Amino acid sequence: MSDAPLLKVRDLSKCYGARIGCRDVSFDLYPGEVLAIVGESGSGKTTLLSCISTRLMPTTGVVEYRMRDGDLRDLARMSEAERRFLMRTDWGFVHQNPADGLRMAVSAGANVGERLMAIGNRHYGNIREAATGWLERVEIDRSRIDDQPRAFSGGMRQRLQIARNLVTSPRLVFMDEPTGGLDVSVQARLLDLVRGLVNDLGLSAIIVTHDLAVARLLSHRMMVMKDGRVIEQGLTDRVLDDPREPYTQLLVSSILQV
Repeated sequence: MSDAPLLKVRDLSKCYGARIGCRDVSFDLYPGEVLAIVGESGSGKTTLLSCISTRLMPTTGVVEYRMRDGDLRDLARMSEAERRFLMRTDWGFVHQNPADGLRMAVSAGANVGERLMAIGNRHYGNIREAATGWLERVEIDRSRIDDQPRAFSGGMRQRLQIARNLVTSPRLVFMDEPTGGLDVSVQARLLDLVRGLVNDLGLSAIIVTHDLAVARLLSHRMMVMKDGRVIEQGLTDRVLDDPREPYTQLLVSSILQV
C-alpha cells in the first residue's frame, strides 16, 4: 500500500433537519485497502457511503480524493461534470439491487461497453472484445453477451454489474450490501469472485454491509456504526475477535449464536 492516502474523510456529518444521518466521521483509505462499514439498519452506514461517493452532499466535513496525477482534490469543490467523470472512470459503485446499477433494457455487452464509450472508446470491435473478456472474468458465458440483464438470475446480474464497474480499471469501488438478497450459495460464489478481483486488480474498496462474515472475508479494516457515529474501528480480525465496545460485542455474539 502507498504511504499517501487515496481518500481522506474529515469530520463528515449529514443531518436531515433534526435527524442525524452520520456525525463527525473521519478516516483515511489507502491504495489497495478494503474498508468495511458495518452496523444495523439505521446506523448511518449507507448515508455515510452516499456522502463519501458524492451521491449526497454532507452537511459539514471534507472528503478529499487523490487524483491519478497525485493531486488531492476536495470533492465538494469539483464541478458536477468533474464528479460525474470520476464516477464513470476512476470510481465504481455496486448497488445492492443490480437493477439500480444496470440498464435493464440493453444487452449485457452494451452495459459493460457503455463505460468504455464514456471515456472515449469508439471502436466497436475493441469494445465488444473488452466486454466479452469481462463477462468471462465474472463467470458469465460469452454466449450471453447479447442477452438483456432481465434474462439473468440475481447472481448473474450482480456479476454483470461488477463487470460494468471494473471495465474502466477504477481505483476505488463503493459497494452497498453487494450480497444482499442473494441465496447463501450464490453469496459465497460472488464473495469469492469479488475477493479475487480486488486482490488481482489492487483495488481500494469501501463496503457497506450488515453481514460480519462479508466484512471478515473481504476487508482489511472495519468501522462499526451506531446512531450515525463510528463507535469502533480497527483491523477487521481484531474488531471481530476482540471487540471492545458493548454494541460491537453484541453484534458479534448475535452472529455466533445463529
